[in-house]
Amino acid sequence: MVSDLLHHLDTHKSMGLDGIHPRVLRKLAEVLTKPLSTIYQQSWLTRGLPVDWRLETVTPTHRKGWKEDPGNYRPVSLTLVPSKVMEQIIFSTIMQHTQDNQVIRPSQHGFMKGRSCLTNLISFYGRVTSLVDEGKVVDIV
Repeated sequence: MVSDLLHHLDTHKSMGLDGIHPRVLRKLAEVLTKPLSTIYQQSWLTRGLPVDWRLETVTPTHRKGWKEDPGNYRPVSLTLVPSKVMEQIIFSTIMQHTQDNQVIRPSQHGFMKGRSCLTNLISFYGRVTSLVDEGKVVDIV
């Protein structure tokens, strides 16, 4: 999994605080997979991250409009790319667990891969239509 994530890093993203660009990590994926896997496993077992991986810098990035207006900026957090890879591993593990153990109901659409507000609306519309076809009363607020 680590190797796959390193091979698919977006090389157009910014480098982390350590000054290592994602392109470098992508090119060295074969060499870095084993050491990073060891660090990730130790972090998981000890429930802690290396100190450097906890650091981040928040910088304002201009969105649109007048540059003099502070409301036209959004905060962007720069963290180390290896810590982002670990975050993806943990996220995918949690999501796999929730799917395997049916923790999240099938009717849940928010934050689920392949589901959106649109799929939720289509599902809702289909349910309402079938109830109306059966002659049942449907109240919608």
